[in-house]
Amino acid sequence: MSFRRAISLACGFAGGSAVLVCAAVAADKHGYFADRRRLRETLAAVHAAQPPAWPTANGWDYNWDKRDPSSLVNGKRKESTGDGGSPDAENSKPKATRHIFLIRHSQYNLKGDGDKERILTPLGREQAEYTGQRLAALGLKYDVLIHSSMTRATETASIISKHLPDVELVSCDLLREGAPIEPVPPVTHWKPEAVYHEDGARIEAAFRRYIHRADAKQKEDSYEIIVCHANVIRYFVCRALQFPPEGWLRMGLNNGSITWLTIRPSGRVGLRALGDSGFMPPDKLTRT
Repeated sequence: MSFRRAISLACGFAGGSAVLVCAAVAADKHGYFADRRRLRETLAAVHAAQPPAWPTANGWDYNWDKRDPSSLVNGKRKESTGDGGSPDAENSKPKATRHIFLIRHSQYNLKGDGDKERILTPLGREQAEYTGQRLAALGLKYDVLIHSSMTRATETASIISKHLPDVELVSCDLLREGAPIEPVPPVTHWKPEAVYHEDGARIEAAFRRYIHRADAKQKEDSYEIIVCHANVIRYFVCRALQFPPEGWLRMGLNNGSITWLTIRPSGRVGLRALGDSGFMPPDKLTRT
């Protein structure tokens, strides 16, 4: 097959992304692409220019939280008996949307000896005030304010709570900071495998408790605040969006920032904000 014929076929398969390559070949009157090595290089360039294939509709697991109503009736897994149109099946369908605000704690004293002494710095307390003001300014009817039982998260939640006086405060040990899963790419300064094994199970348990679609009995949309830690939030985001959870360490979150997840009745998950801290003055931003 002639060189020009091979390039013509390659351009036909590649479509618009190979226009520049084909144009270069058409303009070749001096034999610069004549040998086989240049042919291979040109075809490789055409191949590299192709966009990646879009994921198929089957790429999303709608039963990721094991609450898909099509697989459950009266809390039990549906058998193949044609129950799809039964009243029980209809009643098991969620109707409300859950909005979950994941707040990273404010700046704290890194030199503290143990959790009790790792209290918020003066700047950290200012950051929590800004976060509380921002949440209040959204004008939403919050249902609950859950926080990690670690000191820095508890103090952050307490300051935020002053701006949301009617919202119940709830402490949870599952939300404590830890190493959720060994990150990819790996980091040499991180944790031994035993730490991932222990922390990972707890943080995954927290994800399953708090990140899921609404119960069928919930009639109105809900707005819930969770004050916890950067590792926990990043892992939650990866899991909720069905991204590889090993990628959690590739993201960064400022202290006091707001991450907003939306979970629809269908099981679809949206990320409305990731680490939003634009409501703070630039000189108040930290990531420690």
